[in-house]
Amino acid sequence: MAWNNQSIVTEFILRGLSSSSELQIFYFLFFSMVYTATVLGNLLIVLTITSEPRLHSPMYFLLGNLSFIDMSLASFATPKMIADFLSEHKAISFEGCITQIFFLHLLGGAEIVLLISMSFDRYVAICKPLRYLTIMNQRMCVGLVILSWIVGIFHALSQLAFTVNLPFCGPNEVDSFFCDLPLVIKLACVDTYILGVFMISTSGMIALVCFILLVISYTVILVTVRQRSSSGSSKALSTCTAHFTVVTLFFGPCIFIYVWPFTNFPIDKALSVFYTIFTPLLNPVIYTLRNKDVKYSMRKLGSRIFNSRKTDHTP
Repeated sequence: MAWNNQSIVTEFILRGLSSSSELQIFYFLFFSMVYTATVLGNLLIVLTITSEPRLHSPMYFLLGNLSFIDMSLASFATPKMIADFLSEHKAISFEGCITQIFFLHLLGGAEIVLLISMSFDRYVAICKPLRYLTIMNQRMCVGLVILSWIVGIFHALSQLAFTVNLPFCGPNEVDSFFCDLPLVIKLACVDTYILGVFMISTSGMIALVCFILLVISYTVILVTVRQRSSSGSSKALSTCTAHFTVVTLFFGPCIFIYVWPFTNFPIDKALSVFYTIFTPLLNPVIYTLRNKDVKYSMRKLGSRIFNSRKTDHTP
């Protein structure tokens, strides 16, 4: 694949979610609220975990980093999508398109490793409880987070290694609200079959294999939990159920889109919306609704902020 970047395309046109002006106004209002809720929800989790000593444990440390990644994942394309609902010319520069692809795969790769790390954390906590704090020490937790970002960077660079030099000389309409790799490479002026196969092996199959391993891991954990009958086991079951729900919501759309990159399905655009916008919103909802410690700490943080403001306004 010896391609030179002879692109005459300087920008791509994003077709967005709909061409109806009425729907675009509705989408603008709806996704503005969803994006605001996503950022505030994940930011609240990060602040709660950072400020509350009782949440300074390996599981919540990883959860805080997941919320930061989710907040970033929701921000790499959503603000532009929202702005485009009010614009007639929904264009993005070539450099901007490549940047979106980079951050999508950087954050997606990092989240995959982090979800695996959270699964490992739950496995150690439930299957090897006496060695939990020894294994999941601060060095291990920080190392897992650093590893997630390193893997994300290398994964993103591997996706762009050939894409950035593809010649784009013809159609420039991307049938989505952001630049997604399977849609962009189809616009190149050369046969991209080999690149598509590479994308399947590095994105689709990796996501599929990781999802299968996570299913096996949580199955082992749930079997271990069922063999015990205690309040601690009940709490562990609730936590693992929340984790597995998040894993399914994240991996499902990714696998569907990247395992079949040569085929366009009508549902692809809806799945793109789901894993880039709704999944980052659902994660804080799932974790807070099923976790008494997080809910208690959030109320405590809210009460502390309210009391401090009340004190400031007292003459």
